[in-house]
Amino acid sequence: MGPDIASRTSDERGLALKLSNRISLTPRILAVNIFALALLAGGFFYLDSYRSRIVESRMAQASREARLIAQSLASATKERRDLLVLSLARDMGVRVRLYDQKGVMLSDSRDLGLRNVVLRDPDKDPWNQSIARFLDAVIDTVAGADRAPQYRERDPHQGFDWPDVQTAAETHGAPATVWRAPDRTPIITAAAPITGLGVVMTTVNARDITQTVRIERYRLGVVLLIVSLASIFLSLFLARTIVRPLRHLARAAIRVRLGRAREVVVPRLPSRSDEIGLLARALSDMTQALRARIDATEAFAADVTHELKNPLASLRSAVDSLATVRKQEHRDQLLEIVRDDVLRLDRLITDISEASRLDAQLSRATFEPIDIGQMVQALIDQREARGLPLGIRLVFDRTSDAPLVVLGEGARLERVFDNLIENAISFSPEGGLIAISATSDDRMLTVRVEDDGPGVPEEARDAVFRRFHTVRPASEAFGQHSGLGLAIARTIVEGHQGSIVVESREDRVSGARFVVRLPLAEGE
Repeated sequence: MGPDIASRTSDERGLALKLSNRISLTPRILAVNIFALALLAGGFFYLDSYRSRIVESRMAQASREARLIAQSLASATKERRDLLVLSLARDMGVRVRLYDQKGVMLSDSRDLGLRNVVLRDPDKDPWNQSIARFLDAVIDTVAGADRAPQYRERDPHQGFDWPDVQTAAETHGAPATVWRAPDRTPIITAAAPITGLGVVMTTVNARDITQTVRIERYRLGVVLLIVSLASIFLSLFLARTIVRPLRHLARAAIRVRLGRAREVVVPRLPSRSDEIGLLARALSDMTQALRARIDATEAFAADVTHELKNPLASLRSAVDSLATVRKQEHRDQLLEIVRDDVLRLDRLITDISEASRLDAQLSRATFEPIDIGQMVQALIDQREARGLPLGIRLVFDRTSDAPLVVLGEGARLERVFDNLIENAISFSPEGGLIAISATSDDRMLTVRVEDDGPGVPEEARDAVFRRFHTVRPASEAFGQHSGLGLAIARTIVEGHQGSIVVESREDRVSGARFVVRLPLAEGE
């Protein structure tokens, strides 16, 4: 039992979860791991920005190539123009179309026999390409990617229908545009003006961009799938190793709460050295302590019933006899018995009440520094002032005058030492000496109370601290003590994190020695 003191029944500060306090642990574990996977899945959307940067780079490259082709065609003669168009288209991997100043086509690398830019028919592609295009559409929709316009061929005599051709003719720049092929691959067109001739336009099907993005997406998807399976497996493993034992412990605790503590075996999980194992062993120890407390309460109730029956039976017998006894001297004897039984009942009820409330009172008590040396000396002075019977002497032996300070409740500790002194007086013979000593080491204070009485047999040294266990000297009248004094003393001492035992005296054949050990206050 700790020295503390009043505390909150439940303190959840720092433990409450406002958003997930109604969700079990298994979904929480899965949610945390899935959230991490969601961050990894964001890589799919990063690929969209990666593709955009590649497309922008290819558009700039297409503009530069269009300017280079325009400069090459500007210096070529009319006879060599078609050969140069075919050669440049083949070397650069683009389709080259040449328009005059009115937008009429003059030359086309495709018409010259080079079909290096071919659009695929999506209806004729295999199923895996259809799945790939579907994933492209889904990711583009989720990521909110800009959708390029559909690529369609224009009339050869209406070159200005191409926005790049018209812009190049009007601004003398080299614009580029991204289009979308039927199979969702990007097509990049670029145009550049040719002085005195017209405009040249290049077209390239950038299928490699789509292939690169899809390959990276496939790799990322494989990694995501593997990580997802591993994460789900680990989540279920964690849920099994954490949630399952917690559920077993919770069910056991519920059965204990329902009043079947003796039937419940709380698993101790000895193979686990983590917090779950610590909790299991703590619950098991708590259950065993609860069982012991229940057994002690039942035994205490039985003992109380037994102890109260004797004086009540005597009292009832005396009261019933009063109605039939006529002699005054006999009536006076019966009234004396009634008074003794009433006093005995009063002592029993008082001690029983204190013993039953002692644990709860100590748990709420506020401990203060107490000088045990001063306390014992004051108790001896008070007892000597009231007078000692049979010439009995009290001696207090201290190793030094230094304070012997412990943390405790003064009234309770006084009850302990007063009880031990009175117990020693009642067992001491005529002219006996009661020696009280107090010593201390670095951590503990030891108080010994020795008398010259008959002592306590070794087999009864634990029993004297049990409730209602009474061993009285022959000279003392029956019923003068309740048998709770030493039991109360042990409860008080243990409530102060100490111990009390009875030993034989080392220097004499007869006599008892009660030893109380209490922890010293810090710094003492």
